Amino acid sequence: MPENTPAARVSVLGLGLMGSALASAFLKAGHEVTVWNRSASKTGPLVAQGAKPAGTATEAVEASPLVILCLLTNDNVGELLATLPESLAGRTVVNLTNGTPAQARALSEQVTERGARYVDGGIMAVPQMIAGPHAYVFYSGDEEAYKEHEATLAALGGTRWTGTDPGFAALHDLGLLTGMYGMIIGVVQALALVRTENIRAEEFSGPLVEWIQAMLGIVPGIAQAIDSGEHLTDVSSLAVNQSAFPNFLETFAAQGVSSELFEPFQALLDRSIAEGHAADGLSRLAEMLKAEK
Repeated sequence: MPENTPAARVSVLGLGLMGSALASAFLKAGHEVTVWNRSASKTGPLVAQGAKPAGTATEAVEASPLVILCLLTNDNVGELLATLPESLAGRTVVNLTNGTPAQARALSEQVTERGARYVDGGIMAVPQMIAGPHAYVFYSGDEEAYKEHEATLAALGGTRWTGTDPGFAALHDLGLLTGMYGMIIGVVQALALVRTENIRAEEFSGPLVEWIQAMLGIVPGIAQAIDSGEHLTDVSSLAVNQSAFPNFLETFAAQGVSSELFEPFQALLDRSIAEGHAADGLSRLAEMLKAEK
């Protein structure tokens, strides 16, 4: 526990891989932790570490002023909250269940209607990273509640406040994960392609990592163009990309690799040119992705 951080009472509801990692981190930080899970057997390893088992969700909530929820889905969270009409009053609920911004806002209303304060969180770590140097959590919602419990929440990793809109933590979380999945899509497509000629994926991963790391340097420039709305480029225009992209799809077909992950990008490039953006850079595609209202 960081210096000058007093021990706190924390209840953790939901003891899957992530929930168990959260509870363990609070215990290692010296906090008094009460745990609950629908399958009571999952409390065993944490009880062995010093946690107090709760027989019911209500008992767990009433044990602590700070209640951490980490369930499978936010639907599960809503169902659980519905069973706690009175015991939530006066407490802070920190929901670290992965979900959408809209779900977070709805859950915030559900919690505040019961006299509690709501903070939503997006965990940027896998269970094994919790409490480590690279783990952090996005938070949003009730700022006063967040500040009151920030030192306790720091047991899980870094804390990053995103705003009073309860949906902002989920938005930041999904935004970063979108970038991650986009990278993985490119990586698996590249490795599938080179493997068609029996090039070892492990051998190819070295130059692939070098190239991806080099290309990450363009991200701030793309972001600046999007914020400013100035998309003209002297580097690689949409017209140039549209002309080159069929080479990928033709090669995938020739090598016997599905192009289903990449075909939508060709369609987006084609639409951008049709709408008159040939001279713009790739940043223009962010505007193209906006759904019509």
